[in-house]
Amino acid sequence: MDVSAALNIQNQALLLQDPELAEVHSHLLHLDRAEERFARALRDTIDQLLNGEDTGRYDWNTLYKTEKTHAGTLVEIKLQREFKFDDGADMDYRIAGIEVDCKYSQQFGGWMIPPEARGHLCLLVWANDEKSRWSAGLFRVKDDWLNRGNNRDLKLTVKADHRDKIAWLWNHAELPENVLLHMHPADRTEVFAQKSGQARLNELFRRVQRRRIGRNVVRTVAQQKDYMKRVRGNGGARSALRSEGILILGDYESHRAIASQLCVAQPSEGEFVSVRVARAREHHEPQRTALLDGDYWTVATAEDPVEMAPALPSHKITA
Repeated sequence: MDVSAALNIQNQALLLQDPELAEVHSHLLHLDRAEERFARALRDTIDQLLNGEDTGRYDWNTLYKTEKTHAGTLVEIKLQREFKFDDGADMDYRIAGIEVDCKYSQQFGGWMIPPEARGHLCLLVWANDEKSRWSAGLFRVKDDWLNRGNNRDLKLTVKADHRDKIAWLWNHAELPENVLLHMHPADRTEVFAQKSGQARLNELFRRVQRRRIGRNVVRTVAQQKDYMKRVRGNGGARSALRSEGILILGDYESHRAIASQLCVAQPSEGEFVSVRVARAREHHEPQRTALLDGDYWTVATAEDPVEMAPALPSHKITA
């Protein structure tokens, strides 16, 4: 039996045993685009802590201890704002009329549960930027399932043997990538070696192709208030790299359609994808072409000569 099937059986047993847990579990799963929005809230929380525009940071490990401690509160706030959870009387939220506390940990299994949460449901959340993974599940707080706390606040942790009492909503789901953290170190060094924000962004889109680049990455690299202007045409990276055959696709539908036709990653809200293109020739795959500026284009190979990229459809950037 694979891991996914085993977790599903485990979940079903927990849901049958605890009607309140089952009610909250179902409610969360059926929220509109729940997984996508949950992942985005976690991505935004980490980015807010890193504060790349002012600090240039992109790595969780560079945060101060106090900032890491604050992460749990920010996750709680972000999720409540995103999903409009009601305030709880005793716990953080009231979801489907049921009191639910929210606990976040960057270390899997490290959730710190306060004594007052005994008997209540906890929404346990984990995210790891290095692994680009996150999880969220529901746990009924019971004394027998907890390690005794020895810290000043007497907070408790879930015993490793009883993590199977967590009814997972999403387990090790994909966290939107922190491109700066995961790009090749030599490429990253070259990006940050550039003197101006514009030059750094040009180098970023030149070196990181066919991968989604989020707005916070742009903000961190540019370190300028008008960072979005540095991506656009009319002097931004889009016009600067066109002579190198590089397109920078944005998050609106015409650009997403082009990405689909070229079989590269489609930018989601607030994201960009750069790709070097070449006019389609006999040695290219015909099913990976897009009609642009009156000609058919495809993803360039190393053997394709550099040529001026076609003009993209003109639309207002929504990112």
